Formats: sequence, C-alpha cells, structure tokens
Amino acid sequence: MDVRLPLPNSKIRRTDSNAEEILIVLDARRGEESVLERIETRSKAVKENMNGKICLVTGATNGIGKATAQALAKMGATVVIVGRNASKTAQVVKEIRTTSGNKNVDSLLADLSSQQEVRRLAIEFKSKYSHLHVLLNNAGAVFMKRQLSVDGIEMTFALNHLASFLLTNLLLDTIKASAPARIINVSSDAHASGKIEFDNLQGERNYSPRVYENSKLANLLFTIELARRMEGTGVTVNALHPGFVATGFGTNNGKVMAALVNIFAPLIARSPAKGAETSIYLASSPKVENITGKYFHDSRVIPAALQASDMVVARRLWDVSAEMFLLAAGH
Repeated sequence: MDVRLPLPNSKIRRTDSNAEEILIVLDARRGEESVLERIETRSKAVKENMNGKICLVTGATNGIGKATAQALAKMGATVVIVGRNASKTAQVVKEIRTTSGNKNVDSLLADLSSQQEVRRLAIEFKSKYSHLHVLLNNAGAVFMKRQLSVDGIEMTFALNHLASFLLTNLLLDTIKASAPARIINVSSDAHASGKIEFDNLQGERNYSPRVYENSKLANLLFTIELARRMEGTGVTVNALHPGFVATGFGTNNGKVMAALVNIFAPLIARSPAKGAETSIYLASSPKVENITGKYFHDSRVIPAALQASDMVVARRLWDVSAEMFLLAAGH
C-alpha cells in the first residue's frame, strides 16, 4: 500500500476500526480520509478467531479481493483465492505468501461467468478442503454493451449474481458442516437505483449499464433470503458496500472507458486497502459472529434501499435463479 505523508494543516486521528489500530489522515487538500499507515496490532481475539479457518475469496487477484485475502492470510487463516488468469493468480499467491508470512495460501482457477467452471471450482475446492468457514463472493464486473456468457446468459447477471448464487449453493453443505461459518456478498450502494423485473432480468427488453444496479440489488435480495434459509445452522450471511474503490473496475469496456477510469479513479476513489476493511471485518471480527441478513458499510450496519428488503421478490428471485441451474428451489 502506498504511504502518503500528511499535508500541512491535515488532522490526524486514530481509530480502532476492525479491531486494528489505524493511523488516519484527513487530507486538507482533498478533504477526504486516507489510510496513512497500517499498524499491525490486530487484537489477539481476532487472530485467534481466524487461526485455522479456511477462507475462499473470489475476484482476489486485484483490488479489494486481493487486499482482503492478504489481510486474512496475515491473521493466520488458510486462504484460497479464485482467479481467471493462471500466471497472474500464481503471482498473487506468491505475493500474499511473502507479505503475510503465511504459506497456507492457495488458488483455484475459474471463469465465474461459466456455469460449468463454477461447478468445477466447487468440486475442486471440496476435493482439497473438508471445511469452509468464510466464503467471500467478491467477483463482479460492469458491461457497457450487452454481452452473453458461454451459457447464453447476459454477462452482468451471470457474473454478478448467478455465479455467487451457484457457487454458494454448491458449497453450502460444506459451509454448514463448518459452522460457525460466514457468507459475505459484496454489493454496492448502486442497488438503491436497481429494480428486479422478472421479464427483463437479462436486459432482454431494454439494456443499459443500469443492469449493474439491478445485479447489486440481486446480491442483497440473495443475502436476505439465504440468511432466512440459514437460520439455526450457525451460518451467517451479510452483504456490504465497499465504497468507490480504485481497483480498475470498469476497464473492460474499451480503451476510452479504461483511460477515464485510470485517470480519475485514483483521484477520487478509496484505496483497495480502505475498500477492503468492511470485507475483512465481516470475515474476521467476533463482534459480528451472530449478526446475519444485514447490509454493512464502513464496518457498520446501514439501512438498505426499501426494495432490498422485499421478501416476496427475494424468494421469487431465488426460485428463478435455481431453475436456471436446475437446483431444487426448496425452502
């Protein structure tokens, strides 16, 4: 992580967010908080809580997924990252092992927009690990133009919602057998502008980049319905908004969009380390071990948009998603 010195007239304060002492500087010029220095003083309770735990993190070769995986590895957890590119994923594993001093960092490869690869990923994970204590569904993307996955499903819906839905369901028996366990879904405050239209789930009638907002709403509806289904199992399910983070998100949409993202994101966005804090908190903190079905931002529960609490829509979305994978809808 880049370390920046405080500017003149900047104010310095300390916070114990995520049971970690962090030195924060309020940048007098930019008027925003940035992490100046991370002092590795995570509480003994948090480290003990993660020691021996097995964590699976999707979208972990970059951005907040990578930062989260690195933090969990530093706590002593066994961390399995999911990536698409073999060489990049191997390099990230090597980097996390080196920086964390933890050799128990592994990787699995999968294109999560493909149902076949998600199924293979689940099989490979279960063949290597008998437990899963933390599943972080972090992978996601936005597509400015309508594209179809190899399964003929609109890419935003396939990657941002269906991949998490399928992977979680395929690993659910392992997760329940590992209880207490946690499932964490990375959503966004963009969900507030989302709408679930069952006759236009894949942008068949009217496609626009707003399908991203719809997919983030789907993440929250999936979270509350799964939390309901997991009641009494010892498995908690929560979602989060990481904030606007400088991760290269959106650079897959052509040279012009990539250039704009690369120019402006570093100026106004959070660092990946800052954006990962809530994911790390939900994965590791004993303070949330009994909290489920909630929406977090900056390591605090916040209200989601009204449409994100519609249980009727949540149950129907679950059933429609299950039918797309020939899963038993169940209750």
